[in-house]
Amino acid sequence: MTVSGKPGQTGIRFGANYFLFFAIYGISGPYLQIILRRIGYSPAAVGLLLACFELIGIAGPIFLARKADALGRFNPFLLASSAAILLGLTLLVTVKSPAATIISLGLISLGLKTPVPVLDTSALKAIDADRLQGRNVPNYGVIRAVGSIGFVLVTIAVQNIPGFDTSPPAVMAIAMGSLTLGFLAGLAWLPEMGHGIRSAKKASRNFSWIDSAFIAGLAVISLGRLAMAPIGSFFSLYLVESLDWHAIGAMSALGASVEIPMLMITWRFMRKRSPMQLISVASAAIVARLLVYALFPTRVGVVFGQLLHSLCYGLFQPAAVAFISLKTPPEERTTGMALLLGFGMGLPAVLGSALGGLVVEALGYRWLFAVFSVFAVASVVLYRANERALKSVR
Repeated sequence: MTVSGKPGQTGIRFGANYFLFFAIYGISGPYLQIILRRIGYSPAAVGLLLACFELIGIAGPIFLARKADALGRFNPFLLASSAAILLGLTLLVTVKSPAATIISLGLISLGLKTPVPVLDTSALKAIDADRLQGRNVPNYGVIRAVGSIGFVLVTIAVQNIPGFDTSPPAVMAIAMGSLTLGFLAGLAWLPEMGHGIRSAKKASRNFSWIDSAFIAGLAVISLGRLAMAPIGSFFSLYLVESLDWHAIGAMSALGASVEIPMLMITWRFMRKRSPMQLISVASAAIVARLLVYALFPTRVGVVFGQLLHSLCYGLFQPAAVAFISLKTPPEERTTGMALLLGFGMGLPAVLGSALGGLVVEALGYRWLFAVFSVFAVASVVLYRANERALKSVR
């Protein structure tokens, strides 16, 4: 059975929910750092708060993902995630204290991070079920690309709202909350792909399926994501504070737009190359992107750097998901995806946000990008050191 370009019911239902979910990221991704600055926190404090945001996004989803695997139910965790986002946003803009901000960011982090491994696992299970029943198998990359389209449309929409990035935090929170309600409504159409039976297995809880290749691959992914931390946590502030350019939505939309075609065709490359080979190429592109920002601090440099997002994320993300999927037993796949989210992406974001805020205040944004390019170089070097074992995973 081959992958089909035809979406079918599986592709349409999951594509719609990916669209609605990543539309929320169209506000949280570019504007959460702006919200925190508008509340009154310094760049260093924003970095530390975003580090807390990412730290909670590591442990929480891993625990919740294992619960989903054990309970055999996915959709209740998606419903609870939506509620956590709404509660966190309300707290963030109504109670002005560091403790309340940390709690609110924790709720938002759980709400934004938990659905990623749950949706991915549910989609992969649906694809496997279609394959077993002899149906056209939808392309995961296409389904995921529909999510990026949701992100792009939202960022373009808010970019065209005059003064949105300088509006009160409550306005941005209301926009994000409205999109969350849309995702919550869309869950009624999402099929439950869990088996609905509590797992009686205890042996798998020791993570015995994690071997040296899994650890090496996760480390390669982690270093690549660490290098991308300045873009995730400080790119919007860089545009506004360093370049005096309020094109936050437009540049976020540009990056997401160029990732969409790559998300859709990466599976073709994986027919001839292993996922980790593609990740090494993406890490090399991250080096180039960060050095462009560091050496050419202009609007033209920003545009060129954003075009490289097609490789830095569009190639990187589906290859990382494919690697984890290949290395994880089907009954533990939600946990495997949560490990990818937590240790492959969340932990690097924690470290990068905390370190990045200090680098910005001490050296400025150009040095921030230059310093973090070293981590992408380390990702390529680590892949080369473990190339034989990692290339065999395909």
